Amino acid sequence: MKLLKSLASAFLMYSRIPMPQIAWKEENRRYALCFFPLIGMIIGILLLLWLSLSNWLHIGGFLKGVGSVLIPLLVTGGIHMDGFCDVTDAKASYADQKKKLEIMCDPHTGSFAILYLCGYLLLQTALFSEFSHSHTAIIVAWGYVLSRALSGIAAVTLKSAKNEGTLQNFVRPAHKKITIMVLVCTAALSGGSMLIISFLSGGLALLGAAGCFLYYKKSSYQDFGGITGDTAGWFLQICEIAVLLFAVVGEKIMEVTAL
Repeated sequence: MKLLKSLASAFLMYSRIPMPQIAWKEENRRYALCFFPLIGMIIGILLLLWLSLSNWLHIGGFLKGVGSVLIPLLVTGGIHMDGFCDVTDAKASYADQKKKLEIMCDPHTGSFAILYLCGYLLLQTALFSEFSHSHTAIIVAWGYVLSRALSGIAAVTLKSAKNEGTLQNFVRPAHKKITIMVLVCTAALSGGSMLIISFLSGGLALLGAAGCFLYYKKSSYQDFGGITGDTAGWFLQICEIAVLLFAVVGEKIMEVTAL
């Protein structure tokens, strides 16, 4: 029962997938982060179904790309993109750590967030419209699992900038040893699957995700004194687009070298 309540807690917080309402208690969130990557798996499956449907109906690249971009936004409700926008505004201010944390808490959206959001969505749409091989699509789908596994690992292992907030609501009650073990195994499974599918594209995508993780730690400590719920969302978005970018680059390299 505790596992089911933890599952429901994770989905209620990080997705818009209907779940039974449960009491907002710490004991119901003890293993919630363990189920976080499962939301990524659902996004990946929906993405593969959409891409298969697009190919079957001969849908054009632009519409295929737009649909691919909308799927994670619809599943998550944009919660991680909200963090991406907040962090973008804060980092663009070049203020001190205290002021940056205040900017992230400001409900108003700044001009830098809007500019970066538009650029992000345009690049993501373009990348989704570029690849054509099924192995690239599967690598990208696994990327949604990997990004959430890495985000969960960071949540329970990296220093927090605040003692309260959305992230701490899940980290504080978490059974850390079990959570880390489950998330590390999930990251290994997703990463290994990406390598098996394509050593080049999968390997490049893994390097991109690893690079984002290291940059996430460095920039969060430097800019905010630790991680927060917003920085977790920011990391998730840059990790996902990095996996997509490097998977597409890998496909293009294989196409060129095959000529």
